[in-house]
Amino acid sequence: MKKTVKWALIGCGDISERRVAPALINLPESDLISVSRKRADLAESFAKRFNAPKWYKSWEEQIQDSDIDTVYVATPVYMHEEQVIRSAEAGKHVLCEKPMAIDRHACQRMIDACQANDVKLGVAYYRHFYPVLDRIKKLIQTDEIGQVTVAQINCFSQFNRKPDEPRGWLLDRTQSGGGPMIDFGSHRLEVFVHLFGKDVEVTGVNANLLHQDRNVEDTSLAVMQFKSGTMGLLTVTHTADEYQDTLMLYGTKGSVHIPNLNQGGYQVIKSKEIIKEDTLPPHSNFHQPLIADFNMAILEDRDPVVNGEAGKVITEIIDRIYGNP
Repeated sequence: MKKTVKWALIGCGDISERRVAPALINLPESDLISVSRKRADLAESFAKRFNAPKWYKSWEEQIQDSDIDTVYVATPVYMHEEQVIRSAEAGKHVLCEKPMAIDRHACQRMIDACQANDVKLGVAYYRHFYPVLDRIKKLIQTDEIGQVTVAQINCFSQFNRKPDEPRGWLLDRTQSGGGPMIDFGSHRLEVFVHLFGKDVEVTGVNANLLHQDRNVEDTSLAVMQFKSGTMGLLTVTHTADEYQDTLMLYGTKGSVHIPNLNQGGYQVIKSKEIIKEDTLPPHSNFHQPLIADFNMAILEDRDPVVNGEAGKVITEIIDRIYGNP
């Protein structure tokens, strides 16, 4: 009989509903065994929708179940550290939602716990698996656009929630660690690191331009210089009327334009002419390739592609952007 990875899902929010649970039940190497949520009735209804045989109000009880070997942590950021460490101490592999933790110190404690208990740790930076980014990386490596001197990402998404509304916790620094930079900016920082490497100098500018009553920024800029010399600029905001999710690379021989990263269309432009264009969309369930890789990491006894160290690199950059000690 083919071996499968037996999963427990901690947290039954929007991401779990739309992406994580569907991936866990659709992949042939996965079995979704249990889910947990503070409200037992909601945990039960979620479990029944996804044919999970068990549900728990207490994640602490859930991770002690001998029927599971792997945990997906899909809870607010401030909870990640304890849940990952406790799961590792229970002998479970862990795939943790991004960002990995509130700060780099928590990330290191999570890594240490997983290493001490000989379990695997991954972080859900699923954009690492986007086919268009593999194509762009090859364009860079083959010198098709020359030396990339400037790389720019804009990510604009309006967001304003009250504390008691769904995802309202994202605007509470004690729970989220910050505003749009740590939330969706972390994904784009991982894109930069994927393309240009982890050796980077970074300076951050953070502001509340519209929502002065928040204790997290509503707008943030990160200015970076990578070891290769490439200068990077990441701009994220909750304030702009126009939604954007762009990636633009400007090189000495040409440029690459991705107007919407989640759609995967790109153009290569040289001397003001489009010389190549294509669309390489991501999987319809963004999380599925990430979870598939984590399944195979367990079955093949290797590191996941996006492991704990990779997750900590992004959090270290975020700490510098925010000026965290």
